[in-house]
Amino acid sequence: MKKIKIIIFSISLLTMASCGIYSFTGADTGGATTFQVNYFQNAANLVEPGIERTFTLELQDLIQNQTNLSLTNSGGDLIYEGEIVDYYIAPITATAQNTAAQNRITISVNVRFYNSLDPKRDFERRFSFYYDYPANSQLTGPVLETALDEIYSRITQDIFNASLTNW
Repeated sequence: MKKIKIIIFSISLLTMASCGIYSFTGADTGGATTFQVNYFQNAANLVEPGIERTFTLELQDLIQNQTNLSLTNSGGDLIYEGEIVDYYIAPITATAQNTAAQNRITISVNVRFYNSLDPKRDFERRFSFYYDYPANSQLTGPVLETALDEIYSRITQDIFNASLTNW
């Protein structure tokens, strides 16, 4: 009985992995085999050096890690491009002394997605996320790195979901 369960489980795993019917990430790449992520320019009023390069690389890494698509520099079946349009810091809570108790960093990215195999899935959309931190902390070093990691993780996953999942 135990051998039968193992055989059925093995066949099920092979079927899901080999047929390409099921994706654990929910990605639907259609017939696409390549993708490209063009450099995201920083068009925000407040400029934090290097965030555009880091964001571009984070998006490339996420798509490579969650699909079987190959990254290319030109002529990709799926093309991502856009710009960072907002980067700002604002107080969100106050103390009794009318000073900020907590600040929020927000980043917004305008994304244009082109699917050369299925143009009806093309879109242009704005994605945004934030990170809250104590007002007595400086937004430098580890605090900035943690904030950017969390923001980029959320925005890139939202872009991935909007472009490659049908959930």
